[in-house]
Amino acid sequence: MSDTATVPAGSTTAGPDSAPAADTALVRRRIRRWLALFVVCLALSGLTAFPLQTETSLLARLVDATGLDGLSPALDAWVHHVREGVATGYGDYPFLAYGTDWLAFAHLVIAAAFWGPLRDPVRNVWVVRWAMLACGGVIPLALICGPLRGIPLFWQFVDMSFGVVGVVPLLIVHRMIRTLEWQQAVATHHDFARVVPCP
Repeated sequence: MSDTATVPAGSTTAGPDSAPAADTALVRRRIRRWLALFVVCLALSGLTAFPLQTETSLLARLVDATGLDGLSPALDAWVHHVREGVATGYGDYPFLAYGTDWLAFAHLVIAAAFWGPLRDPVRNVWVVRWAMLACGGVIPLALICGPLRGIPLFWQFVDMSFGVVGVVPLLIVHRMIRTLEWQQAVATHHDFARVVPCP
């Protein structure tokens, strides 16, 4: 995808006077809000990978307490299987938790990469595009590695939903960045035309 300024779909920008500074500031605020939401969710998904044993134990108790074990025996069996596997693995081989520690750290590092788009979304639009590709990569990863690791199909869809849901704010942000890029290009052209008049 080209980084050159093009008129976004549905844009009504027709000239330098139709992209006032107030509109640009509004677009920037909206971009920051959507990116902040994405970063917070990404950081939380990373932080929750640290206390994995506690969380799987709480999840198993929650399934039992809410009656989901009777409504969905497959879900109940899987949750308890995971709880036992994590408890046994972490108990007998605590170094296994080190792997999920790095998983959590990776999420936090990825979240930190969005500092660039938060500061200058147009210049750092590549971060948003890279994240969109990563969201798309979640689907083949789940479909290929899930069966190899014995993950039930319904849980593979849960995993894939993170990529599907995660790409939504990124698509919204990307569209707004293209709008902002166009507004900046129009404003730059207008300023240049005033400083360097045609002969």
